[in-house]
Amino acid sequence: MAFEGLANRLQSVFSKLRGKGKLSEDDVNEALREVRLALLEADVNFKVVKDFIAKVKERAIGQDVLQSFTPAMVVVDIVNKELTELMGGTQSKLARSNKPPTVILMAGLQGAGKTTTSGKLARLLQKQNHRPLLAAADIYRPAAIKQLQVLGEQLNVPVFSLGDKVSPVEIATRALQHAKDHNHDYLIIDTAGRLHVDESMMEEIKQISAAVHPDETLLVVDAMTGQDAVNVAESFHKQLELTGVILTRLDGDTRGGAALSVKAVTGCPIKFAAVGEKLDALEPFHPERMASRILGMGDMLTLIEKAQATIDADKAKEMERKMRNAEFTFDDFLEQMEQVKKLGPLDQILDMLPGTGKMKGMKDIKVDDRQMARVAAIVKSMTKEERANPDLLSPSRRKRLAAGSGNSVQDVNRFIKQFEEMRKMMKQFSSLMGPKGGKGLKQLKKLGRGMKFPF
Repeated sequence: MAFEGLANRLQSVFSKLRGKGKLSEDDVNEALREVRLALLEADVNFKVVKDFIAKVKERAIGQDVLQSFTPAMVVVDIVNKELTELMGGTQSKLARSNKPPTVILMAGLQGAGKTTTSGKLARLLQKQNHRPLLAAADIYRPAAIKQLQVLGEQLNVPVFSLGDKVSPVEIATRALQHAKDHNHDYLIIDTAGRLHVDESMMEEIKQISAAVHPDETLLVVDAMTGQDAVNVAESFHKQLELTGVILTRLDGDTRGGAALSVKAVTGCPIKFAAVGEKLDALEPFHPERMASRILGMGDMLTLIEKAQATIDADKAKEMERKMRNAEFTFDDFLEQMEQVKKLGPLDQILDMLPGTGKMKGMKDIKVDDRQMARVAAIVKSMTKEERANPDLLSPSRRKRLAAGSGNSVQDVNRFIKQFEEMRKMMKQFSSLMGPKGGKGLKQLKKLGRGMKFPF
């Protein structure tokens, strides 16, 4: 999970504050010392941490805070707002040229994931009903052009290429003309990875920029490199005048130093974050939602957007009725499992639910795709009648299911037991989320203890 270490530390600090009731100035100072250490351990730039703590302290030690009815909550709110500002304040959207195509120049170090990210960005634009064109301007890395062409085929996005014998400047210039001639509204130019100390390569990308006048110059940086990612961004910005940053591998960066430092140090907003390897695992970066997730408040807006984009509303309504009435069958389970897979990794989904980070057992949930496939095989080995009525599954039938799905009888028994537990939990969960669900989170925590998914 992104920011896992930082999130745990901050949530622990604020949990102590809430336990104190009224706060003294010393309480706030002690909490801010903990916050400062947590940010430094998360590899956030030292100057950024110093300025951040000063701003929070200035707002938190006012009499209106210390004398308020819920001072701890006011302090958390202040930290939330300052974290949001630190990461850019509001979402920085992709530019759109008044005269298409909008030109996006992709820059970055070698190995930052620029080519794959170019493909992911094309996919995101495609889903928004745009007509992107990818341009292969990396003539140095072996198979870079082929890699982009393969991505283009997978996405059904055209790729402009002139091979590796033509200069990148000419490739970019002719790609721009091709985009105009074929009514593409976005042109994404994938350039060669370069070292920010390599003067000749930096000069080349400046020439490409001068030739095509990009509307966006996006730097792709690996979030896992922490503070070095910020240094790279600062160096590139001085020479290229970046308009934004795309962080890759943010899902693997448990510290989060790059995401929290890059805007403050360079002035460049984070426009997108890659949160997985799949081609649709690129998301617009929302500072306010990320701050909320760091502080354990969840990110329901992103979860709702994901659900709206992937889940059929009528099917969801029918499924909710079945859950409420405990009519959930194995066929429904298979369908739901497919829907969940479309939403993304389960641990990422749980991160978006308020309070789940504190639930016992929730932190360690990892879903193995192979285990999900084994569970699906058990269900597919059932007859139509067995899927509709779990009570039919006698020991002899379970033995048959084990043989048919390549699992042991113990695996089959465990799955059926967990399925029944999940069905009961879903009935309780749906009642919590209904019109009388005001006590939902408290009871959801109870349900979360010891909960096991059948995959």
